Amino acid sequence: MKPSGLSATSREQLSLLLRSGAQVLTAEDAARSLATTPAVAARRLAAWSRAGWLARVKRGAYVPVPIESASADVGLEDPWAVASSMFAPCYIGGWSAAEHWGLTEQIFGSICVLTTQRPRDRKPVLRKARFELRTVAASNFIGLKTVWRGGAKVQVSDPARTLIDMLAEPALAGGIRHLTDMLATLMRDQPKEAAKFGPYAQSLGSGAVFKRLGYLLQRNHPEQSALIELCRQNLSAGYAKLDPALPADRLATAWRVWLPATELPELKA
Repeated sequence: MKPSGLSATSREQLSLLLRSGAQVLTAEDAARSLATTPAVAARRLAAWSRAGWLARVKRGAYVPVPIESASADVGLEDPWAVASSMFAPCYIGGWSAAEHWGLTEQIFGSICVLTTQRPRDRKPVLRKARFELRTVAASNFIGLKTVWRGGAKVQVSDPARTLIDMLAEPALAGGIRHLTDMLATLMRDQPKEAAKFGPYAQSLGSGAVFKRLGYLLQRNHPEQSALIELCRQNLSAGYAKLDPALPADRLATAWRVWLPATELPELKA
């Protein structure tokens, strides 16, 4: 459907909203901008959507349709910016942050978002963009960088924090094999980031992080003796799987880590 014509008043109101630069338009936002009630604003947003000037993301939320678009059936112009608005407070992390920082060449089909929200649907699809949501505490919002995506500020975990999140939950890397490769890439290309591992892990208070990190460093990066010793000093009681998603049949006693039944790949040069 091509966008249809608007009255002069309607065009002026829509232009006012679009000039705000908001990535997602809601009835509450529109009501404030147009000095009207949320109910009236919701009807106007719905009308502009029917006319093809806005695209509905989900109930009560819309994104602008690019003026050059021949149809309102468009994908999101920037899924990161939309995620920052839809799932706030949040940050982009996991595999998506790893892609951003050049830690992996693996192509992932969804955007990883860590949010304080507790959504019912943790794998929403919004205008053809797939998201995967993880809930985190607001106190865990450390080690973040602000990047500009178009006119929107988006928070993304820095390289070291990205790895720490993955060590806490290897699924955020797509599994321990990807995590092993990403850790090797960081150590090779951004070695100064490794100095942040200890403070981040201690702030987050996850014993499993030190167990997995200590094991992987001793196995693949034995030159990191100071960091390995820090991991050893912070070992907690109990045992953790190196990758909770894989069967484990061997125990690395020194690190209290159960290892996958299949051997990890050798460290890349």
